[in-house]
Amino acid sequence: MPWKNSDSRYSTVSITLHWLMLVLLILVYACIEFRGIFPKGSGGRTLITESHFMLGLTVFVLVWLRLFARSLGPAPQIFPASPHWQTTLAKLMHWALYLFMIAMPMLGWLVTSAKGHQVMFYGFDLPLLVSEDKVLAKRIQGWHELGGTIGYWLIGLHAVAGLYHHYVVGDNTLLRMMPKRVRRNT
Repeated sequence: MPWKNSDSRYSTVSITLHWLMLVLLILVYACIEFRGIFPKGSGGRTLITESHFMLGLTVFVLVWLRLFARSLGPAPQIFPASPHWQTTLAKLMHWALYLFMIAMPMLGWLVTSAKGHQVMFYGFDLPLLVSEDKVLAKRIQGWHELGGTIGYWLIGLHAVAGLYHHYVVGDNTLLRMMPKRVRRNT
């Protein structure tokens, strides 16, 4: 079943969402990093800013689907087993990433609302979460930017840990989340 983990691999749904969300997060960060190439007030800057909002909110929607998929059963076992401290650290990292993928879009939506701007999500106007308040917008924006920096570290450490387990430890940590290879008939 595509929703259930096996003993050695995450479910097809979990694997697909994992890699899709990585691509979305790369695009979310790219929108912010490259928005400066467009002058303020230009159509290009507006488009890239709105894309940042829409992609971030897409992450927010998908993270709930990931959490649902995660709740359907235990994670596949790691072979050889990791020390307890590594398992605990990995769980903390995963929950920090989930918190990041929930909190960042909410903070972005709050900032946009406090600035008095409407947020579009795939053609729908989302409601303002708070009334216009420039001081509040500035404060929340600071939290959002700090969260963005923390996100770089969380994502980077998560990737390094996966590569460390694969290439140094030699366990199946990374393989549990890799897509199945396509077999070629030759």
